[in-house]
Amino acid sequence: MRKVIPYNPKLKQLARNLRSNGTKSEVLLWLQLRDKQMMGYDFHRQKPVDNYILDFFCYELMLGIELDGITHTFEDVVEKDRVKDQRLNELGITVLRFNDKDVLDDMANVIRAIEGFIDFREPTHP
Repeated sequence: MRKVIPYNPKLKQLARNLRSNGTKSEVLLWLQLRDKQMMGYDFHRQKPVDNYILDFFCYELMLGIELDGITHTFEDVVEKDRVKDQRLNELGITVLRFNDKDVLDDMANVIRAIEGFIDFREPTHP
């Protein structure tokens, strides 16, 4: 039985707008995740979950991926990220965070980290 993940319907339009106006790092990572390219798992981009929007989300893995830009170094944003991660963890979602620079300059290690999470979470996956 699938777990029902709550979401705020008021975020649907914002999520659509974010999908249309993604950052360079979001677009580049999406090229690696879309169409079940990541070990056969289905990821969604800019997915409303509870009162948040995750940059990427895989329901089957209960995995959210967030890309953090320069604003995520500011103290108030760091605290908001902590609260967001805590709430998503309460819903059973693990959040992996990468900064934009890592995606732009070292995509191979970002992909390895995601694959490592999948291998740990789903050790019997082919």
